[in-house]
Formats: sequence, structure tokens, C-alpha cells
Amino acid sequence: MQVAPSILSADFGILAQEVKAICDGGCDLVHVDVMDGHFVPNLTIGPVVVSAVAKAATKPLDIHLMVENNSFFVDLFAPLKPKYISFHIEEEKHPHRLIQKIRSLGISPAITLNPHTPPEAIEFLIEDLDMVLLMSVNPGFGGQKFIPNVIERAKRLKEIIKKRNPNCLIEVDGGVNDKNIQALKDAGVDIVVAGSYVYGNDNYAYAIKSLQI
Repeated sequence: MQVAPSILSADFGILAQEVKAICDGGCDLVHVDVMDGHFVPNLTIGPVVVSAVAKAATKPLDIHLMVENNSFFVDLFAPLKPKYISFHIEEEKHPHRLIQKIRSLGISPAITLNPHTPPEAIEFLIEDLDMVLLMSVNPGFGGQKFIPNVIERAKRLKEIIKKRNPNCLIEVDGGVNDKNIQALKDAGVDIVVAGSYVYGNDNYAYAIKSLQI
């Protein structure tokens, strides 16, 4: 299991140190939540701050867009060369076009599904994706309670992936901890995003390792 700690739960007063700490602690990716205050009721960070994160990070960035006007935000963050950029299918009118744009910029395209969106909604996009991000909380704020039906959704998504694109990864974001990690792995999840669990632990390396099962 790969682990992508979300910097949303970090101490922004010492953000560079917090990013370096999770990289030194053995994380696989650095998860960056970009919120615009429109698609979700929260406002987070823009490219100036994420540029500083990229400089501090020794692991690849995993940028999760929770925004309106996805293409505009892709242009903003593409120069930072993250490994992944994910966007919400619920917001995008032309997902295939945006997937092609992200890939043309040398970045792995990913789609995010809110808790109510069935995996079948993106069945015919799977072959063009490198990753699907399943939300296990409602997007917008860290520290929320895990929604258990993500396990069933991950299993259904895994079946579609096997048929359409076995190389596509599944990521889960929200309320992940050492209590539900085994169920997520059993459901076919490849990457987990963990913010509160990692940054709420006194030992980041221990928290990260406890999820890398």
C-alpha cells in the first residue's frame, strides 16, 4: 500500500518542515488538496504555496483539484510537474478532453469520485486514466469520519479496472487509519491519503509505516 499524507492537516506555520518530515518518514507521495471555495466550501492553497511544497518535497506531488474550471487550475499547477493531477467528475463537462490535456503535459491523469458517485459513471474513461480517487468523506475539510461504503465502491471499481485497464490504480481519501487499512487493501486499493492520522501522530514515520501493509 502506498501512502500519500495530506498536507491539509499539517502545521502551515512550518509547512516546509512538515513536508520534509513526511518525506523523511517514508511516504510515497505528498497529497495536496486544492480547494477554490466554490466547488467545496473551503479555500486552501494556490501555486505559490504549492511551489514551496514542491521545493521541500523529496517525493512526488499528488494534486487533488476540488475546484470549478478545472482546465484553468491544471494550467496553474502543471509547471510544478506533479506525478498526478486528479479532478472531480461531478464538475467536469468534458472529462476526456481534460484527461488528454493533463497527459499531454507529462502528468498522470486521475479522476475523483464523491461518496455518492458510482464507479460505473466513469467506466468508459478508465482506459485513459492512471488512477481513480474515491472519496471516503465529503470533500472540503480534513478530520472527517470514514464512510464505510467506500469499501464496496472500491471492489466494484476494481472489477471495472480489471476489464478496462488493469494498470489503473485506486486511491482512497478520507478518514483512513490503521483500523480500516486492511479492509481497504482487501478491496483492491493501491494508495491511501491520510492527513489527520499521520499529522495527528507524534511519530510521522510510525504512522506512515502502519499503513504500508
